[in-house]
Amino acid sequence: MEKKKIVVTNRVFPETRALLEAHAHVVVNEADEPWPAEILLEHCRDAFGLMAFMTDSIGADFIAACPALRIVGAALKGYDNIDVDACTRAGVTVTIVPDLLTVPTAELAIGLMLSLGRNILSGDAAIRKNGFAGWRPSLYGAGLDRATVGILGFGLVGQAIAERLQPFRCRLLASDAARRPETAFPHVTFMDMEDVIAEADWLVLALPLTTETQHLIGRAAIARMKPGARIVNPARGSLVDEVAIADALATGHIAGYAADVFECEDWARDGRPGDIDARLLADGARTVLTPHIGSAVIHVRRDIELSAARCIVDAIAGRSPAHAVNAPAGALLEVVDDVEPAPHKNVSGGR
Repeated sequence: MEKKKIVVTNRVFPETRALLEAHAHVVVNEADEPWPAEILLEHCRDAFGLMAFMTDSIGADFIAACPALRIVGAALKGYDNIDVDACTRAGVTVTIVPDLLTVPTAELAIGLMLSLGRNILSGDAAIRKNGFAGWRPSLYGAGLDRATVGILGFGLVGQAIAERLQPFRCRLLASDAARRPETAFPHVTFMDMEDVIAEADWLVLALPLTTETQHLIGRAAIARMKPGARIVNPARGSLVDEVAIADALATGHIAGYAADVFECEDWARDGRPGDIDARLLADGARTVLTPHIGSAVIHVRRDIELSAARCIVDAIAGRSPAHAVNAPAGALLEVVDDVEPAPHKNVSGGR
């Protein structure tokens, strides 16, 4: 019997490729850059399975053009770059990786906070440019000890961030649409989102991107923040309005912005900007910007790929894949219920 075709849209670890090649004919993008949309579609027209990453936008037109497709194994937790409804109608199962990204993303969030508050990048740049002649009264910043930290979204990532902030003796506030039992998190005070925004010295975003959360942190939300507060975004670029952030930095209303994600990379969002606001790039003193490295830990990335690959292998074998987020007609699937729901309209790529 001829092996089924599986398309992998980005370069992967040898272990991942070996696992898939033991069960399928595998086509892998070995380049540093994503395939253009037309090249990806050409590879997928006769494919049984697709391993998708955050650089891919899998919409209804794409699904309709790939009639043999039966499994999209996303190497992602957030899957807002995939039209799950279209997949379901076409009989395509979508699987995700629900928890492997939690810890490294939370670790990076803490790193962004420390780098921004303590002027670590500015200090490094000063030494490299000017040399070091000894201590000077400069680069005074903000620590985390006993700071009020507001976390918007209290799923697995939000919880992991809160856990890692406890040793800093922070006052932890959170808004939580799922209304998790407060007794399970005695170190956290749950509030309405507006109150968290108003009281936080540090505002950390841990939300999925949906049509409801796009530009959640815009001019109105920023106006409610304390003067001198800082914003940290390890979640999705378009949760914030980057133009409004740059304006607030320029006026001094907020003291800093740190981000690992940006509006320009939210591939499936209509009208996304083509680049990061130039003022954010120029403001090295009050911004810390990293290139979406929240899950960029070697063993984590390998495990993410292998998890997605195992789901694809299960589908090839006729088994119900783990971590499915939909249940197409005729498929006996265990649908994941401990992840953020897909939005009704896809607006961004997932981590």
